[in-house]
Amino acid sequence: MSYVEMPGARVPIRIWADPASIEDAAMQQLRNVATLPWIKGLAVMPDVHYGKGATVGSVIAMHGAVCPAAVGVDIGCGMSAVKTSLTANDLPGDLSRLRSKIEQAIPVGRGMHDEAVDPGRMHGFATAGWADFWERFEGIADSVKFRQERATKQMGTLGSGNHFIEFCLDESDSVWLMLHSGSRNIGKELADHHIGQAQKLPHNQGLIDRDLAVFIADTPQMAAYRNDLFWAQEYAKYNRAIMMALFQDVVRKEFKKARVTFDPVISCHHNYVAEERYGGMDLLVTRKGAIRAGSGDFGIIPGSMGTGSYIVKGLGNEASFNSASHGAGRKMSRNAAKRRFSTRDLEEQTRGVECRKDSGVVDEIPAAYKPIEQVIEQQRDLVRVVAKLKQVICVKG
Repeated sequence: MSYVEMPGARVPIRIWADPASIEDAAMQQLRNVATLPWIKGLAVMPDVHYGKGATVGSVIAMHGAVCPAAVGVDIGCGMSAVKTSLTANDLPGDLSRLRSKIEQAIPVGRGMHDEAVDPGRMHGFATAGWADFWERFEGIADSVKFRQERATKQMGTLGSGNHFIEFCLDESDSVWLMLHSGSRNIGKELADHHIGQAQKLPHNQGLIDRDLAVFIADTPQMAAYRNDLFWAQEYAKYNRAIMMALFQDVVRKEFKKARVTFDPVISCHHNYVAEERYGGMDLLVTRKGAIRAGSGDFGIIPGSMGTGSYIVKGLGNEASFNSASHGAGRKMSRNAAKRRFSTRDLEEQTRGVECRKDSGVVDEIPAAYKPIEQVIEQQRDLVRVVAKLKQVICVKG
């Protein structure tokens, strides 16, 4: 489908979904965003749903301003995936040992490494810029400086919620490795800190929603936010890269005889800010639950823990600010999912997948998410499908 355009106070709201399917609270958030004085464009992805301040699944382009809540609190959250030389025939009948080995190598939930991971000892990990990255920690928000030890030990860890690590098969039975995570606790602390700072600024006092507070270009507050924001985005990228290196190491050890090789890793943020130019104007584009889908850009659009995911290439549609959805998107809250579904439902909906099937992950049950096939169909003018994947192992926090 192409987009549906609805009127907004300052810019039209372009929606790659059926507007009638969008919850009232999320639609109101979109209208609120369209009132911001600095906004130049608003694109709504098929996985749109209610979020803090700005909806998840929205792309907001502003001139001379940026809204921290339009990035999300997990700064730099995103996906990584890599195709391997393994096939379905190489996999054992019982996948529980492999899931256990992954969980031993990569801490999940609130876990962290006992000692900071040394990337110099990791197979194929590019360490250029690593030392400079950590030296820049001294320049980020004073309120979180004392947490450097925690940040170093959380580097290369999964987290919880909708974050995951998966073994997948494509339609040719080739094995893919995939994972989803972000900037861990340090990113959330930086996001919360700066949202609080923005809300105190005079120019934000008359906004329709205080969670939409922005920083203005050429101010000390904007400079501080940009510094911390881009550092956290880099942290998230490193976090995924280290996890993927650890994941690949597990695969090499478990499939020694196969002498596994790996294609180049595909990696993309879906909670971030980018400086981009549209219509002859330099804009700050925030993608909250959206990936960049410029012409030829590889992207990853996951479904839920029992459905599957898609590897895509962007078509470069400027109407969406070269963007596409970041996943299936929730259709019910975590609490609603827990009230409605049982562990028996979870077992049924994840049949054939080696994964947790206990009450701790019922809120991640596939039925709590929109159908991924529908989400893909609604953005055929934004991306082209390269591969369809189905998980056989899913590690959750």
